[in-house]
Amino acid sequence: QPLNLATLPVKQAPKINNDIYQLIQTSGRVDYRIAQGDVLNINLVDYPDLTPSGVSNTSNPYASGFPVDQQGFIQFPLIGRIKASGISVPQFTANLRGQLQRYLKYPDPQVKVVNYRGNKFFIDGEVNQPGEFVIADTPVSLYGAISMAGGATATGDSNSIVLNRKGKSYNIGLQSLREVGSSGNQIYLRDGDSVHVNSQSRNKVYVLGEFGKVEPVDIPEQGLSLAHALGESRGLDSNTANAAKIYIVRDNPDYQRTNIYYVDMQTITSFALANRFDMQPNDILYVDPTGLARWNRVISALLPSTSAINVISGL
Repeated sequence: QPLNLATLPVKQAPKINNDIYQLIQTSGRVDYRIAQGDVLNINLVDYPDLTPSGVSNTSNPYASGFPVDQQGFIQFPLIGRIKASGISVPQFTANLRGQLQRYLKYPDPQVKVVNYRGNKFFIDGEVNQPGEFVIADTPVSLYGAISMAGGATATGDSNSIVLNRKGKSYNIGLQSLREVGSSGNQIYLRDGDSVHVNSQSRNKVYVLGEFGKVEPVDIPEQGLSLAHALGESRGLDSNTANAAKIYIVRDNPDYQRTNIYYVDMQTITSFALANRFDMQPNDILYVDPTGLARWNRVISALLPSTSAINVISGL
């Protein structure tokens, strides 16, 4: 169909799907909960002999702490095993105080986590430092996770991020969230989450035909118009391009038909339309050669054969 004001595709208002909406709604900041593998430092002010002294270090994190075992318990003097995982530090402190009151007159335990080893997330893809990261007592947002991984690379697409949580994948675009008044800071990671930042190579417009430069054009985060795509391709080839026959081929896997738009760039009003037409990933932009260019190419293909026939006939 011809590209004009009536057929110009309506730009869809940005929106987020229900899964992302529910993810944001259920992803508020929460108090840190002690996890298996964490190391706790517990100090009894009036009974220093009951708890080890010293400062934890990287070579021996257990020098001054109580490790939480795989069942979620710690072993503490006088009372033996006490549950620690799955509850906050204040809750554990209150439970420990209640247990110690049976043996001590003035129990006042001071508890803190000195080595966070239980809650972790993973991030890979187009980030500078992919790997495994610890979630400490400060909640880690999606923005924070990317920052901890050294930020996205130059080819990373922050509008194409996949968050996997308990086997379910969420396709998240930071730019799309901003456009609807939300933010990646509203999504907090949980233990076991994995984050993958896709490459911008997935967002390209493919340019074919009579252009100054024939190669794919990247779609930046702010979008790409038809006019911009023409400029990135160094415009039309002045010697061979037919400016009246520019086509945009847009396939939609959800439908059996393919949308094909054509525009006549010989008219000045088409430049305004080209500026309003937003390109989409995997669009194909094609410009036809002129009739004379086609004829010249036919002749150029025939001439070598004609010359060869003449040479053979001369023999």
